[in-house]
Amino acid sequence: MTASLPAFTDYESFSPWRADAAQWLPIAHDIARGHGLACTAPHVFATGTNLVLALDENLILKIFPPLLRDQFVSERGALAQLQGRIRLAIPEIVVEGERDGWPYLVFTRLSGELGADVWPSLPEADKERVLAEIGETIAEVQRAPVGPLGQIEPGWNVFMRRQIDGCRARHARLGLPQKFLDGFDDLLRDAVALTALDGSPVILTGEYIPENFLLSRGTAGWHLAGLFDFGDVMTGRGEYDLLGPSAFMTAGMPRRVRSLFEGFGYSAADVTPDLKRRLMALMLLHRASDPLRHFCIEGWQQKATDLHELQDLLWPI
Repeated sequence: MTASLPAFTDYESFSPWRADAAQWLPIAHDIARGHGLACTAPHVFATGTNLVLALDENLILKIFPPLLRDQFVSERGALAQLQGRIRLAIPEIVVEGERDGWPYLVFTRLSGELGADVWPSLPEADKERVLAEIGETIAEVQRAPVGPLGQIEPGWNVFMRRQIDGCRARHARLGLPQKFLDGFDDLLRDAVALTALDGSPVILTGEYIPENFLLSRGTAGWHLAGLFDFGDVMTGRGEYDLLGPSAFMTAGMPRRVRSLFEGFGYSAADVTPDLKRRLMALMLLHRASDPLRHFCIEGWQQKATDLHELQDLLWPI
């Protein structure tokens, strides 16, 4: 008899259980069989947050623990809302269900090379092209109607106020040098106004990073081929989604930054000190913000003496 999925009260207890795939693979196979789906070439994806198994070359099963049900709601809603509304390939839901209180999705598997595997070795021209395509994709996603995603809680203003309240303590705990923490009072004092919606909220993934997209190589070089992992989708101010590429990919290089921003629809003239200050605030307030471990500019802690210099280092145009 197939075992049941256990109950977990926190992610700390769930994570080691998840890492031992032998604990849950038989249940995943049973779910697939229950829907008449073959599991001919199973492959466990070790990274990420949930239980993710490729059944074969065409389908992926993603199982969400009850404590991460919000991610299931976001992923299911985002895939449904964006299907057919953007040019870039995204997974298509084939089956959804629930097992022992754990919701799951089966969706199509995209083709391409994982960005995290390919990005470091790409020629610079290809990196600039991919960043432009990421900017275009962000803008395209944000032109789609938010639909039911607008009901995801917390809403933008509540989310921002929570982030503001915990911002200094978070970054002090993560080890951000004092010279940057010294600028937090001024920035956080203005953060509500800086991050306020400038129109209707738009769809945000919060994670346009190499781990969440696929690349393919054509005659003209490497291109963006697919986007996946929509578990953190919310709605809010559009510039929030420029932060992932800015932290992990642009490396403070003017041509890369310009490629990303122009793809998004911002010219060099749009990148004013006010915009940089807003981006700096959003960067520090991002739910995954961790400059010491995420900023890909070598020696950035020595190159900048305060937040003003840091924002010019991140967005040097």
